[in-house]
Amino acid sequence: MNTSAASSTDDAPIEVVDYNPAWPALFDAERRLLQEALAPWLAGPVEHIGSTAVPGLPAKPIIDIMAPVRSLAESADAIAAASALDYLYYPYKPEQLHWFCKPSPVHRTHHLHLVPLHSALWQQRLAFRDALRGSSTLTARYAALKRQLAVQYRHDREGYTEAKGPFIAQVLARM
Repeated sequence: MNTSAASSTDDAPIEVVDYNPAWPALFDAERRLLQEALAPWLAGPVEHIGSTAVPGLPAKPIIDIMAPVRSLAESADAIAAASALDYLYYPYKPEQLHWFCKPSPVHRTHHLHLVPLHSALWQQRLAFRDALRGSSTLTARYAALKRQLAVQYRHDREGYTEAKGPFIAQVLARM
């Protein structure tokens, strides 16, 4: 069981690729594994979030998964359960979520976010995903921004994420 924190010093560079129609199936396969392994802590259905959850949207080829928990404190033991599925825990924003990557920071295929159900973060991530799914114009604008930022922040994941913030906030403010 590997519960060690993921290292940010050996992070893979940011690469945004064209949409892959296999992403929903990759999510579904992982969702089934997670629902079984995390069943004692889940407070609802596991969700596909992030850009790979939006048909046609270019993305980093990493399946983002958000699993609802009742609370972070109550779900602390889920860290070991996720680690048994080769997820590496990293205390990124530990006051908001339990965050993992798989199989390693250098070669990421999945991110797992254990988030309290009904929290602001839970609501915002689903609202943003659904807004993109519902608007090809919004999706095109976000795609252009992501491609630009992937070049600008190729070796700075935190910078890339923060630079998307104003766009995301603008979309959420209109909801």
